[in-house]
Amino acid sequence: MENTLLKVNRERLLETLKVSSSIGPSGNGGMNRLALSDADKNMRDIFVDWLKEAGLDVRIDDFGNIYGRRKGKRNDGPSVAIGSHLDTQPCGGKYDGILGVLSALEVIRVLNENDIETEYPVEVINFTNEEGARFSPPMLGSGGITGNFSKDFIYGIKDDEGISFEQALNEINYSGSIQNRITNVKNFIELHIEQGPILHEKDITIGIVQGIQGNDLYTVKVTGKTNHAGPTPMENRRDALVAASKMIVKVNEITDEVQGLKTTVGKVNVTPNVTNVIPGEVEFTIDIRHEDNDLRSHAFERLKEQLSAIALMSEVELTITTDWNSETTLFSSVVKDAIQEAADEFGYSKMDLFSGPGHDAKYMAGVSDTGMIFVPSVDGISHNEQELTIDDDIEKGANVLLHVVQKLAEAK
Repeated sequence: MENTLLKVNRERLLETLKVSSSIGPSGNGGMNRLALSDADKNMRDIFVDWLKEAGLDVRIDDFGNIYGRRKGKRNDGPSVAIGSHLDTQPCGGKYDGILGVLSALEVIRVLNENDIETEYPVEVINFTNEEGARFSPPMLGSGGITGNFSKDFIYGIKDDEGISFEQALNEINYSGSIQNRITNVKNFIELHIEQGPILHEKDITIGIVQGIQGNDLYTVKVTGKTNHAGPTPMENRRDALVAASKMIVKVNEITDEVQGLKTTVGKVNVTPNVTNVIPGEVEFTIDIRHEDNDLRSHAFERLKEQLSAIALMSEVELTITTDWNSETTLFSSVVKDAIQEAADEFGYSKMDLFSGPGHDAKYMAGVSDTGMIFVPSVDGISHNEQELTIDDDIEKGANVLLHVVQKLAEAK
């Protein structure tokens, strides 16, 4: 049965990915294509040429998001949008986001060469600054068009060199019109590498993403007393670093109490950070994730009790600041069912799972029926120059995307 199904052109898709990999390469086989950089401009220019060659109507909005629209019979009706992002981490991989954009282009090429009409328009999107590596927070392009961030906020964000988002956008000539923002979206589908080990370890080809885990970020400040390391007896010390170390262990141990909970302390600042001085202040971050909002909240409340107890026993002060609260996003059953149906038609192995990282689909879910297709990341490696998704899985993921688009756009 599989041989009768319409498929993507494997060689063409892999060649398109190969071209992308040559634009902004890092020194160790990965990518360094930061948003709105010269390398990003070069990739954008080539991508726009590809969209035009595919006969799409190309436009750019005021956040630099690029759209290529293929007309449908109901051209004034809502569109089926597909895509992701072309920017990367400074030491990133060749597939994160990129696979979703270039597979979307391949879907259009297949529809064109088979003279397939769709009832609804199909739009390919490259979102600006999904990674957030240059301009933080991430997902600014999708967040801007969905109203999660204001234009003034996005334009005012500066990189480490003091260059604003607005300035960088103008410098690469990708500042378009507010009228070009996508509106009236029926569905949004994003093909993406998993960026985790589950599919690879279970030898599953297609991940049907149920949603994106909720994610809360906190900054913890532990204040003790700075003093000389030589004359101060151990029993007289109020060492902020010793107390913070005990707290960080608790951050890790709380995951034993809640199945599926993920916690990370990714940043620690010690003051004064001098060899022979007892640390008087430590700041560290906590990243906590779980798809159940109530469980995640209760886990953090429990964690706060444990950290407070450590602070009391250590005679230090504890301050916890909330930096970010992002509720779990659940994806559309319509899109999930279409993904499952496509995987079944091809006979691909599949499973349901949640996404740990955020994606542009998170914000698009607020304005349309949205879903994501995951394909395996070898050893779960991502945001790393060794990131790898094998060619067979790339092809299969793109085939599923093709058939989901045909179904949702009502191909004839």
